[in-house]
Amino acid sequence: MREKGFVAKIINYKGMKMVNLCDEELVGRVIKGNGLEINLSRDYYGDMVINSEEALKLVKKSSIINLAGNRIVDLVLKEKLAHELAPKKVGKVSFLMIYKFKSS
Repeated sequence: MREKGFVAKIINYKGMKMVNLCDEELVGRVIKGNGLEINLSRDYYGDMVINSEEALKLVKKSSIINLAGNRIVDLVLKEKLAHELAPKKVGKVSFLMIYKFKSS
């Protein structure tokens, strides 16, 4: 049995790499809670399934990162790629956005 993966979509925009990552088992679901409703669509998160090592590489190489799911957010926090207070919850699902700013 294979490890649960993550669904990824990579977008190149104005010289920056943006990546959307979601726990594989959440794609296609609608998450409700805290007065919000979020559709975790395949259109937004993509259909490329990757493992945790590949997901971390994408997070490290991207300028804008959108994460949905407890597993992907926990993985990023464990690697200290975001502050532990940064994630937000919708219902029981963690969400995290990371922006890396470059000075010119």
